[in-house]
Amino acid sequence: MKLTRGAFLMRRNLQPLAFRAVSSVLLALTLCLAGGREAAAQQSAPPADAQLDVQALFTSTCGWCHSDGGRAAGKGPQLMNSARTDDFMRNRIKTGKEGAMPAFGETFNDAQIDSIVKYIRSLKPDQG
Repeated sequence: MKLTRGAFLMRRNLQPLAFRAVSSVLLALTLCLAGGREAAAQQSAPPADAQLDVQALFTSTCGWCHSDGGRAAGKGPQLMNSARTDDFMRNRIKTGKEGAMPAFGETFNDAQIDSIVKYIRSLKPDQG
């Protein structure tokens, strides 16, 4: 099929427009995805100066694997009356254990991790 001069010029002018449109959509999508990642990271980590409700945090973050608020074994070990040192617990919370526990060193700061360890040390059997 032979293009007329007018059709050729129109087609030639549309190609850059199509490229710009696709480029704009890709740029917008990239910005949305990057912004979504930042928003998710901000939502998962409480502000460093916020009053930390350690029990609620433990229940919502750690309670999936450490049953009964850490008082019983689940997918993860029982934490109440643990023979592990505080330093071991801090390190495990920060760096995790491959295939067993995620790392939370990017989620919580040192003071928050210390509060979690203190909470674990305070665990007593439920009286209910």
